[in-house]
Amino acid sequence: MTERTKKLLESMQLSAHEGVLVYNPSNMFYLSGYTGEGLVLVTHQVCAIITDFRYTEQAENQAPGFEVLMVEGKRSHEAIAGELCASNGIDTLYYEDDYVTVRTFEKCRKNIAGVEWKSVAGAVEKLREVKDEHELSLIAEACRITGDAFERLLPNIKEGMTEKELALMLEFDMLTHGASGLAFSTITAAGANGSLPHAVPGSYKVRRGDMITFDFGASFGGYCADMTRTIAFGNPSDEMRKVYQIVLDAQMMAQDAVAAGKCCRDIDSIARDHIYSKGYEGRFGHGLGHSLGIDIHENPRFSQACSDTLKANQVMTVEPGIYLPGIGGVRIENSVIVLEDGCKQLTMPTRELIIL
Repeated sequence: MTERTKKLLESMQLSAHEGVLVYNPSNMFYLSGYTGEGLVLVTHQVCAIITDFRYTEQAENQAPGFEVLMVEGKRSHEAIAGELCASNGIDTLYYEDDYVTVRTFEKCRKNIAGVEWKSVAGAVEKLREVKDEHELSLIAEACRITGDAFERLLPNIKEGMTEKELALMLEFDMLTHGASGLAFSTITAAGANGSLPHAVPGSYKVRRGDMITFDFGASFGGYCADMTRTIAFGNPSDEMRKVYQIVLDAQMMAQDAVAAGKCCRDIDSIARDHIYSKGYEGRFGHGLGHSLGIDIHENPRFSQACSDTLKANQVMTVEPGIYLPGIGGVRIENSVIVLEDGCKQLTMPTRELIIL
């Protein structure tokens, strides 16, 4: 049993006759360190990874605190979980009803007899919200790799390069400078495509006067970075200069307000109210930010729908934007660690407008 499985059982106040069945790979990794396929069963009596031949050795190496059981023949993952529950007197199982498919849940009910099924209600994700020092160090390194890649890209941007070429250059740089993977699909949006918050890099070729938005991040040790910068390739229009300054001011105001004990909705309002007051109401249509960690989008969120209170050692993004269809857009994003009296910035490249 690991410290995290102990915390899970304690936080849910589970008895000796209750257990948790985990399918979500991010939750399996958080609880055990295992990065393969299968499922995890956590009870007071047993912590087990149930997987197939391809992953048994990997599981044994990555999760020394767990029993590793292998499916074979007609014994499915769920059948083995059922045997463990029966032999350990488990009569209640909590499962991830926001992740498990209907078909998989039917397999569970068929193979794990005599138990009552209850929703785990995001208990693992709740534990994941506050990061420990090791997690923070991994996220900080992912952010360092990400920021350094951006700095190295800038002098290599040339007129006529496509959005896809720029995205590939960023990704190649991160992967060759320490990243274990990509935190998410890179967004590169130039010119009018900048009005699309989640634009997919395409064949558009960069031209003088374009604004270019880069939203990207490295993964390191299983943890994500997230950063956005919008630059100008040549002199931008007066309107886009104005838009950039409004977004920059909103980002800085909101980031400066981040601290433990603050309400997420209130932080969102700081940036949103500023942007709306400048005549761009309706042009900032997404939340101000989100937590990140093992997954690129975690809770809590900076949005009008989130009344959660920030806690120290949560990692949040602060990413306001303005999007003008047919013209372009600006988004500026930093990742920060929430502190008792403020926040620590992990995303180091300048937020001031860069004109190439």
